[in-house]
Amino acid sequence: MRADLGPRAAGWPLVVADSADPASLAAMAAGARVVATTVGPYRRDGLPLVDACIEAGTDYADLTGEVLFVHECMERHERAAERGVRIVNSCGFDSIPSDLGVLLLHEAVRADGAGELGETTLVVTAMKGGFSGGTVASLKGQVDDMKASGAARKLVGDPYSLSPDRAGDPDGRGERDTRGVARDAALGQWIGPFVMASFNTRIVRRSNALQDWAYGRSFRYREVTGLGSGRFAPLIGAGMAGGILGLAGGLAVKPSRMLLDRVLPDPGEGPSEKARDAGLFRIEIHTTTSTGARYVARVAATGDPGYKATAVMMGESALCLALDRERLPQRGGVLTPASGIGTALADRLRAAGMTLEAGPA
Repeated sequence: MRADLGPRAAGWPLVVADSADPASLAAMAAGARVVATTVGPYRRDGLPLVDACIEAGTDYADLTGEVLFVHECMERHERAAERGVRIVNSCGFDSIPSDLGVLLLHEAVRADGAGELGETTLVVTAMKGGFSGGTVASLKGQVDDMKASGAARKLVGDPYSLSPDRAGDPDGRGERDTRGVARDAALGQWIGPFVMASFNTRIVRRSNALQDWAYGRSFRYREVTGLGSGRFAPLIGAGMAGGILGLAGGLAVKPSRMLLDRVLPDPGEGPSEKARDAGLFRIEIHTTTSTGARYVARVAATGDPGYKATAVMMGESALCLALDRERLPQRGGVLTPASGIGTALADRLRAAGMTLEAGPA
């Protein structure tokens, strides 16, 4: 990789660290301003690096989509805050489009004096990309943890599992993830489940709480896939919902997992360069505020969401943490992209070619 970066990089030192060797992680963290890590599954391999960064006073960014890992990171929140360290989870397609999109909605509504965010729905209007072996490995790890522990199952299913309190919704009934297919009159189309909703929604709720409920305690949030209004939309949605449930169920049963292992990518495998270049995503986030005003945010990028677009999001997150500290929210701890990096990251991502905008619908 260093050789591919040209002559200016020829003299850069190589840093060697092992996720199972705390001393090597401590040395790496001590020599860095920011550590950006893609080493997962994070719950299995990532916590020692979080600890090393906190002790070294080094900021940290990752790409996790694992509820259980973020929950364990949260146990280190006070220690990180005491040391002024930003531990920022989920700086890729999980969960920057969701998290920054809602933040930009909030900023637009606040600037117009239009109240607080109310019922808010993220709609995936287009997405094209390949499957990541690393994502599959993380999913397998979480499925195994849920099989082994009722407490883990409860945490993963809890809409407020990553939030310090429950925003006036003690049983989470107002925040259930969409699992079926339905016609949504407000959106004017059929909707179905979005495979990443069960993680992203929890990150967005955590952002609201970490920002002292800036979005409002009546803020309710869900993520769905837009299916359009065509006659076959319900059938497409039913197939999508069945596929999501089938994958999770198949990984939980040994015989079907053995079959899936033959076709799913291994860690380190993913789409080809051609497929990465051809990928894209387009997202809209709709809200009705406490004053009845309607606003929409739009987030979009070219390139495979989980690889090419994620590489940009992760890289710009790390650069923000390293170079833009005076523009960042003045808080430490275990944070989200919105609460730990904020609008400075939106500016960098726009400059890198992403669409991030919000205003009246």
